[in-house]
Amino acid sequence: MENKRDKIALVTGGNRGIGFAIAQGLLQKGYQVIITSRSLAKAQEAAKKLQPLGKVISIELAVADDNSIEQAVVTINQEINRLDVLINNAGIYPDRDVNILTISRKLLDSTLNTNTFGAIRMVQVLLPLLEKSQDARVINISSGYGQINGLSADVPSYCLSKLALNGATIMLADALSSKGIVVNAVCPGWVRTDMGGESAPRSPEQGADTAIWLATEASGSETGKFWRDRTEISY
Repeated sequence: MENKRDKIALVTGGNRGIGFAIAQGLLQKGYQVIITSRSLAKAQEAAKKLQPLGKVISIELAVADDNSIEQAVVTINQEINRLDVLINNAGIYPDRDVNILTISRKLLDSTLNTNTFGAIRMVQVLLPLLEKSQDARVINISSGYGQINGLSADVPSYCLSKLALNGATIMLADALSSKGIVVNAVCPGWVRTDMGGESAPRSPEQGADTAIWLATEASGSETGKFWRDRTEISY
């Protein structure tokens, strides 16, 4: 059996906010962590802060760009021979001064491409490494804005991207169940990050808690579900 000291996790958008807090929490539990960012310099800067806690690898990766993903996977395969945890955390929230009646197709494309299709692609390209784990787990960082009863006409592309990410979570869990790979989605709540703003009630650590729990402690039989505060919620 592997122990947690041997386990390896990858966190997209791990250089700040909830992603950074997740990386920090996993390192504290003895996991080796790969953090990715669209900017290599920012990934390296974050890795330097996290280094005292354990082994951290920093990689440049833009989840909206297949070429970037493919280049990153070459590097990842040079660094590790399996992956135990994939946290799809990277995302954008670009809905400023738009609503469902005014948003452009270009903005819809951009948000869905990053927040939804990026997560799907990461699972696809890292599947060979996940298959080598005895207890592989995928966690998609979603939002209450992605719940059917949480959709807002004033946050059009973000809501639709998270609604679709929740759908992808259900489909990925189904597709990967025969391989013993579990896939879940998490609503971290409203968190004080660059995205959430200063007035948000939750710290990044509070926002990261359920994802860390799903990655490390939750039962491996829990799959295809949506979680908030370690409790299953409705899609």
